Formats: sequence, structure tokens, C-alpha cells
Amino acid sequence: MPNDRGYLKGFTDNLMVEYGLSGGTVRDYRREVERFVDFINRKGIGLLEVGPTTVVSFLASLRDGGLSARSYARSLVTLRSLYRFLVKERLIETSPVAVLEMPRFKGKLPSLLSVKEVEMLLNGPPAGTMIGIRDRAMMECLYATGMRVSELVSLLLKDLNLQAGYLIVYGKGSKERVVPIGETAITWIKRYLDRPRRAILKGRDSDVLFVTSRGGGMTRQNFWAMLKGYARKVGIALKKVKPHAVRHSFATHLLERGADLRMVQVMLGHADISTTQIYTHIESRRLKVIHELHHPRG
Repeated sequence: MPNDRGYLKGFTDNLMVEYGLSGGTVRDYRREVERFVDFINRKGIGLLEVGPTTVVSFLASLRDGGLSARSYARSLVTLRSLYRFLVKERLIETSPVAVLEMPRFKGKLPSLLSVKEVEMLLNGPPAGTMIGIRDRAMMECLYATGMRVSELVSLLLKDLNLQAGYLIVYGKGSKERVVPIGETAITWIKRYLDRPRRAILKGRDSDVLFVTSRGGGMTRQNFWAMLKGYARKVGIALKKVKPHAVRHSFATHLLERGADLRMVQVMLGHADISTTQIYTHIESRRLKVIHELHHPRG
């Protein structure tokens, strides 16, 4: 339909301006919507005329074409975002996608640490030693940002802006993202930079933020060995301390306290929100509690 391309442009512009998504991510969203627009236009329907039956028909055509459950979920998430935008712009009253359920994946949410367990883990390093202060700063930074361990150990001094309160993180495919860090992490990083970092380097120069006694950065394997050592020290079950455990705990704790799923996507560096959908049950549980508390018939 003539105006559908205009709605699509408005949607993608909104993704970049309001959510700050990268050009590559926005292009992925645009491709998904263009595929849907082509489907409905062949039926003589415009974006503002779509009902739930048409959306189901479109998704069924994707599934019949051999699309995986995760790709199916990505298409559904994209259409939800599109129609949420159209409702917000008052172009339609209700979303035809809102009633459709997300497919269930076979995989389970990875091991998580409770808030109390995270606090125990963070208190593990001895605060009176140079190495202990470094380890505490690294762990606080990891939990404050939800970054991958590979991203943490690759941080350079130039990636840090303590005054503004953020880090520049380079994720998969060297994609750059800006991640905020809280006051506690900033305090520990400052404490580490004040003296321990220089003491650990013993006069050597290094661009790496978190250094070892060899003057370079820590490996992922060494970091995880260190983390498990502190978990053992404070009495946390080692089966919980797995790769990404702190990252998944970061995302879970944010969502449990009201964070928006799309903002968590940006902070985690997920190019595709369907990857972040493993946390949907947390958001659904929170919404159920809000409904019970505040709805007159909850």
C-alpha cells in the first residue's frame, strides 16, 4: 500500500532515535518488516488494516518454509515492536500481534545467582590486598554491566569514562556499545586505579584496564578459575558459577526490578531481541504481580 513504506521509515527511525539501536540491528528489523509488508500487500492489505488472522497466516507461511522457532520468534518480536509503534503514534487503536504467544524454546535459562549470592561473591576478594582489590573491581564491573567475560578482560583504559559513568564495550563482530556502570563499580575501579594497578604492573606500561603481574590482561579461563575460587571460599555451589552466570544474573535482576526488555537487550549487546527472549518469563511474572496488585479485579 502507498503509505506502508512511510510507516516503515517512521518505525526504523524510532528504533534508532528512541532505543539507540545500531544501524545493523535496525536493518535486520527493517528486513523482517519488509517481508511482512510484501506478504500483506500481495493480499491487498495495508499495515493499518491487518488483523490477528493475517499475522498468523504470515507466521504460518514462515514456519511452513522451514523457519526455526528462534527465527519465528524474531519475526514475532519485530511485528510486536512495529505495531506497538503504530499504536503509540495513534495510527491504530490496538495491535493485531498483542494476542499472539511467543513460541517456547527447549533450552532452559542458564544458572543464576540470587542477589544475596552475588553480594557474597563480590565480598569474596580480600579488600586489603592489591590483587583482591583488582578482583573485586573486575567482579563489580562484570555485574554492573552484564558484559561477557571476554569483553571484560579485553577492556582498555581508553574504554573507560568514570566521570560520565560508562564503558565502551566491543562485543561480537567488534560491535561497539556504550554501557552504563553504577556508583559501586565506579568506586572500586577508582580504588583499583589509585594504587593496585601500578603495584601489579611493577613499573611496566599497559593499555589493558585489568592487568596481571605479567603486565598483560587476564584470560577468560583465568578469570573463571578466579571466580570459582571465590565462590568456593564463600560457600556458593560451583554448579551455579558457570560461564555467563553473572551476565544472566545481571539481566534477571534488572528485569525483576522493572527494567525494559529492549533496554536489557542493548546493554547485553544482543543484536537480535529474540536472543533476549529467554528472559520473557521474568517480565511476564513481574507483569502478573503488578496486575494483581493494581487491577481492580486482580
